[in-house]
Amino acid sequence: MTEYRRILLNGYPVTVQSEGDQLVSRDGRRVDADKAAHLAPVEPRKIVCVHLNYESRVNEYMTKLPATPTYFHKPVTALCGHGAEVVRPKGCQWLNYEGEIAVVIGRHCRNVAPAQAGQYIAGYTIANDFGLHDFRDTDAGSMLRVKGADTLCPVGPALVTGWDFRHKRIRTLVNGVVKQDGNTDEMEWNMHYLVADIARTITLEPGDLLLSGTPANSRPVAPGDVVTVEVEGLGSLTNTVVEGPVAVRDDVGHQPMTTEEVVSTAMGGDWEFRGIRAPHGPGSAHYRSRLEDNEE
Repeated sequence: MTEYRRILLNGYPVTVQSEGDQLVSRDGRRVDADKAAHLAPVEPRKIVCVHLNYESRVNEYMTKLPATPTYFHKPVTALCGHGAEVVRPKGCQWLNYEGEIAVVIGRHCRNVAPAQAGQYIAGYTIANDFGLHDFRDTDAGSMLRVKGADTLCPVGPALVTGWDFRHKRIRTLVNGVVKQDGNTDEMEWNMHYLVADIARTITLEPGDLLLSGTPANSRPVAPGDVVTVEVEGLGSLTNTVVEGPVAVRDDVGHQPMTTEEVVSTAMGGDWEFRGIRAPHGPGSAHYRSRLEDNEE
């Protein structure tokens, strides 16, 4: 496996290769990895994300997967790197982490079979698919404001080539305490399937990212929390949550809310009515609750 990173070196973005604890540029300059100013390891034109995919997450929500995956899009302006600050806007309170593995596209990909998809993958990296669930009531389907706010897509620290996604552990820690602990064997649809599915109608380009889902136990974090996503063979992605200096404008658009839909999503298995009744709200239309079986 080979590990590539993008860092600021003397104020200039440079691609470097990892050699132990040091990062080495193509012109031979070296910098300690723990002192480098990291950028996202790739420059995508698209960031495509699958909704539910891990068995533990599906069970936590007491829901059912659809027959095929559903997706949403994060704008590239949400991208940031390892060590960057993740901003929770003032006045919002339901910012959740979601540790994930991101597929990095290596060459133009369109209309390929799952068995061919691996030939179009440059490698893999770690992502944290942060969600601002204060906007869940209005954007439950598109997830645009929920998942698309600036800084809500940390990726890195490296693009790793030659990595096999099978049987790999993925964990998320908050302030050093393990919160998510899953394995890629839980995935209903693997990386090759997801790439082939999207590429049926959308051309994937070099550098594009496809986020592959998160295990159970995504929960809210607050300013000051340090969130680390660890993936076996890919390393660790760490970011600190901060509060934005200004509140979301209140003279336009839907405002941050704390409704049953918001709380049931943000709190996952900790929602007080989980197992008693299905949550109410626009998001519930996307995944049918297993509790509804008892009502028929």
